Amino acid sequence: MKKFTFSIHGNEYEVEIKKVEGNTAKVEVNGTLYNVELQKEIVLSKTPQLMRSPISTHKVLEKVESAMFKVFSPLPGTIVKIIVNEGAEVNIGDILLIYEAMKMENKILAEKKGIVKNMRVKAGDSILQNDLLFEIH
Repeated sequence: MKKFTFSIHGNEYEVEIKKVEGNTAKVEVNGTLYNVELQKEIVLSKTPQLMRSPISTHKVLEKVESAMFKVFSPLPGTIVKIIVNEGAEVNIGDILLIYEAMKMENKILAEKKGIVKNMRVKAGDSILQNDLLFEIH
């Protein structure tokens, strides 16, 4: 399996690990075979282990400027109909627009009460996921 050379107090030792099973190893030291009990089980695997950095599972929120709420598209698709115009006052739960994604019509609802500002889309526009649609102030 593996061969090592150790020097202990000036004496040289040729050590070969022959076999490892659980917490017992068969070890040959300078031609003599020994059964050695290991303090910790050694796991031998020929499959490489991937070491990845931890993945952040929470989304970092953008800095909100003066109570502004940005509305982003949840999926890529096409804007079918704009229900509210820029400057319109909306309440939580109001339908703001309808878009088509994956052959289904979906509604974007207001998550905040306020006035629609900075409308970035119109009917017929193609949108990608996370595109800014408009803001509510």
